[in-house]
Amino acid sequence: MTGLVMVTKGGGCGGGAGAGGGKGGTRGTESRSEEEEQNQLSMVAVLLAAVRKSLVSCRIEEGEEHHHGIPSVHHMDIGWPTNVQHITHVTFDRFNGFLGLPVEFEVEIPCRVPSASASVFGVSAESMQCSYDSRGNSVPTILLLMQERLYTQGGLKAEGIFRINPENGQEEHVRDQLNRGIVPDNIDVHCLAGLIKAWFRELPSGVLDGLSPEEVLQCNTEEESVELVKQLKPTESALLNWAVNLMADVVQEEDSNKMNARNIAMVFAPNMTQMSDPLTALMHAVQVM
Repeated sequence: MTGLVMVTKGGGCGGGAGAGGGKGGTRGTESRSEEEEQNQLSMVAVLLAAVRKSLVSCRIEEGEEHHHGIPSVHHMDIGWPTNVQHITHVTFDRFNGFLGLPVEFEVEIPCRVPSASASVFGVSAESMQCSYDSRGNSVPTILLLMQERLYTQGGLKAEGIFRINPENGQEEHVRDQLNRGIVPDNIDVHCLAGLIKAWFRELPSGVLDGLSPEEVLQCNTEEESVELVKQLKPTESALLNWAVNLMADVVQEEDSNKMNARNIAMVFAPNMTQMSDPLTALMHAVQVM
């Protein structure tokens, strides 16, 4: 993404005594702007730490499974099974969980909350119909539907996914369909990725707004960042965990999509907090990082 940012300094068109007052106001504005930029940069660092932590976990799991070509096992003396019966066949789907479980083994899931709004954008997650993802996070069902379509259409391998802006002509139509709970066929993957970011950006309060800016600024390591996000409320924590796992999946296809952990964290960060001037903060973050 390329942008041009113009910053005007000084007291405007007036002069004389008015210019002196303008300088004082400018210094106050610049001070607030610098503080917001620093807070936004810190948010990027927190998000980047979470993505990297998730990637490390994925690689450790893969390493254990493929070490020497076979999974590690412990030798134990186990007796021969007796009276074996094949009761049922169970499969696992990352978006719907275990399918085919006997009734006695099914997990008791709370009733879904119906959507209290005609739109799925700009409303709180608590007011929407939610489902559980493969990691047990309760998130709005519409997010899981968009994620599933993004994956099946090869969006993870699309170059610049979540960075390239989609064509505006398709977005409004897709929004209308999503509000009806439908993900249209043959949707542009960049449009889909953009709407996922828009969903987070248009929340009444940002996912990371529950964190103290002072504490965010004091985070210097990935471990400290991971501990900090544990302070989030369950709803925000589940949304952040879902988003981080999505970003980690994107980074796994870095060779194809050209999106590494830093890139995906930086394009997502402005959508996770309700700062007054996220564009200025993002441009500052790009320059510093």
